[in-house]
Amino acid sequence: MSETKPDKPLQSILATDCGSTTTKAILIERRGDDYRLIVRGEAPTTVEAPFEDVTRGVLNAIMEVEELAGRKILDGETILTPQKGDVGVDLYISTSSAGGGLQMMVSGVVKSMTGESAQRAALGAGAIVMDVIASNDGRLPHQKIKRIRQLRPDMILLSGGIDGGTTSHVVEMAELLAAADPKARLGAGYELPVIYAGNKDAAGAVEERLGDKTALVMTENLRPVLERENLTPARDKIHDLFMEHVMAHAPGYKKLMTWSPVPIMPTPGAVGLIIETIAREEKINVVGVDIGGATTDVFSVFQGVFNRTVSANLGMSYSVSNVLAEAGLPSILRWVPFEIGEPDLRNRIKNKMIRPTTIPQTLEELIIEQAIAREALRLAFEQHKQLAVGLKGVQQERTISDTFEQSGSGESLVRLDHLDLLVGSGGVLSHAPRRAQSALMMLDAFLPEQVTELAVDSIFMMPQLGVLSTVHATAARQVFEKDCLIRLGSSVAPVGPGKPGQAMLHVSVEMPEGKREEFSMAYGTLRLLPLADGQFVKATLRPEKGFDVGEGRGRERTVTLRGGVVGLVFDCRGRRPFGLPEDRARRIEKLNEWNDALGIYPAVARS
Repeated sequence: MSETKPDKPLQSILATDCGSTTTKAILIERRGDDYRLIVRGEAPTTVEAPFEDVTRGVLNAIMEVEELAGRKILDGETILTPQKGDVGVDLYISTSSAGGGLQMMVSGVVKSMTGESAQRAALGAGAIVMDVIASNDGRLPHQKIKRIRQLRPDMILLSGGIDGGTTSHVVEMAELLAAADPKARLGAGYELPVIYAGNKDAAGAVEERLGDKTALVMTENLRPVLERENLTPARDKIHDLFMEHVMAHAPGYKKLMTWSPVPIMPTPGAVGLIIETIAREEKINVVGVDIGGATTDVFSVFQGVFNRTVSANLGMSYSVSNVLAEAGLPSILRWVPFEIGEPDLRNRIKNKMIRPTTIPQTLEELIIEQAIAREALRLAFEQHKQLAVGLKGVQQERTISDTFEQSGSGESLVRLDHLDLLVGSGGVLSHAPRRAQSALMMLDAFLPEQVTELAVDSIFMMPQLGVLSTVHATAARQVFEKDCLIRLGSSVAPVGPGKPGQAMLHVSVEMPEGKREEFSMAYGTLRLLPLADGQFVKATLRPEKGFDVGEGRGRERTVTLRGGVVGLVFDCRGRRPFGLPEDRARRIEKLNEWNDALGIYPAVARS
């Protein structure tokens, strides 16, 4: 996004994020040449009864900001703009996922091609994709019609076919939609928005079938040829219709939209935007994750290509039983460093589901919660890698029958050996009692390879900074770097198979003040070297034959490593494969050894 050039620099920015349960407000001010976070306030979201007016929660959060900052921003229910003296603010912006966020259904002709492209377009715009309907998805027409009626999405994205190709399949999809005659989730008195982003030759036939029954909008084909995706026009239309239809029918949003000169953005779309901005401006590959109570969002930018996925069934409270169902009890148990019976663990997980707002009260409960988090993160990342793929059809000749027979995806764009920065967000990561716990959870779940920086979002302000980046990229970047991002440090993880105790890596580090640290590490070990945030050191990494730290197997590499609140983590536990000991007693012993190496838990955890 390009940065606007205000006539005079903005002195203050007020930003809110209306979440499903909490509305958060932040005040950013210009201090000298830099923009910094001043205060943060929050209040319960008021989109549901008895208030049914989202602006009540927004005003309550702003009042807390007023009190903490000791300055006047509101005049009754009006945000005072522009700033005069120390009264009011120069800009007000907002994001929202209240009322369940943006819920979409997407449709394509071939599930693994245009269906996946449509999914990527919707996910990138900040939507939760409820289902993908495709010609070859294995369901009978009446089953598809029933499913469309049941879902009641906020909008539908219809795609399919390359420009100039056959139109019959995409017209069939339009006829299914017309037969289902779906109703929107919010607002009984308006037509459901449908975006058509398929073969341009079928546009007339689609208009004939859906024009009278839906609020149909045409845009460019999101897969004009097999070799190229064109997702931006569809994403822009999704965002416009989200504002025009969905938000306009949610309680209080019409009023809220008049308060800001900048369109309100879906929260996940805004988080993706700040990740995209940082990746582009620093020219790095980034993976970001936001783990919530009900969903886990994963964002990535590799080779300049942005992808986002929502694992709508993986979360730490409302969806915690789904994590158990998908991962299986043994997968969660493998991260617990003490003896616990399967029935006991199952009961603890079920208790969390029926009491979703509770937080761990004992060290044992905390360890179990963080074990579950590892599996939720791992599963969400696996789903993300499957969708963040190269396109099909590139330099391959195929007939239409070949196309329909395809399954799976192209090669994933996510390359852990090319990953520069891994950012964690969400309660279990942002609010872990010790930052080292967040670092180890991310290392265990994502298994970053070679050299990677780790960070967490301090107080979850990435959504507000994402929408801010569309109007003032400098302010968004400065606050992200100085107040939002907590640098945990860097991880070094050699890649290659090995055996416990086998020599793996020799490290030589030129520490600050001229000291030199030298040590060797065996396969299956972890080591922490404290190095403060803002400090950089030069390290020479000499892997043993068969192990790779970025220059090829057995080849030495010299790198600059950045410190953080945790420090430098040398992870010689193995990659490709990473494996925990099969024997339960040996595994518990190893987990405790790793926890001790990083100071993860107090020693009483074993008693």
